[in-house]
Amino acid sequence: MSRIYSYVVEHDLGFAPNPFWGICSLANCKPDIRKFAGVGDLIIGTGSATIQAARRLVYWMRVSEILSFDGYWSDPRFTRKKPNMRGSMMHRYGDNIYWTGTDGSFQQLDSFHSEDDGSLSVSNRERDTGKTEKVLLGAEFAYFGKSAPAIPDELTFFVKKGPSHKCRFSAAQRAAVEAWLATIPDRGYVDEPGRW
Repeated sequence: MSRIYSYVVEHDLGFAPNPFWGICSLANCKPDIRKFAGVGDLIIGTGSATIQAARRLVYWMRVSEILSFDGYWSDPRFTRKKPNMRGSMMHRYGDNIYWTGTDGSFQQLDSFHSEDDGSLSVSNRERDTGKTEKVLLGAEFAYFGKSAPAIPDELTFFVKKGPSHKCRFSAAQRAAVEAWLATIPDRGYVDEPGRW
């Protein structure tokens, strides 16, 4: 049975995860999840208390593919996930922002993770790229944003409070989570991010 990784989506802006253009991607933040998750694993993001979304399901995705930053950057399927800071909200929060420069270091496109003037944010680059080069992609997903459904009381065991993530669940607990997700008919991009 696949593993489940659960965490709080602190900044629900459509950047991490990025649920747009038909595939859900986790390319930034959560380096430990990106480092250890494999194809078939389930990533679950719950809401933060700061936007009154605690114990709500912001999104889930099943990892269907894993790319490196350079693979993600150069893949024509994900060109639309490169941010355009003068575009729509969907375009501004694009997460396809890293590629290897001629000096061998990761370059950073002007994005949500850049400095306010569009220049490189060294701290964000280090957090995003320091532990792993993996970008997680999920063709099977549901992103609820502002329509995040409440998590049933009997399943709150998977809700992580605070930073980091949870991934140690029994087979029975994983089966219970999978069964609940199967009862939610919505798939794909359901509603806009909670902080829009």
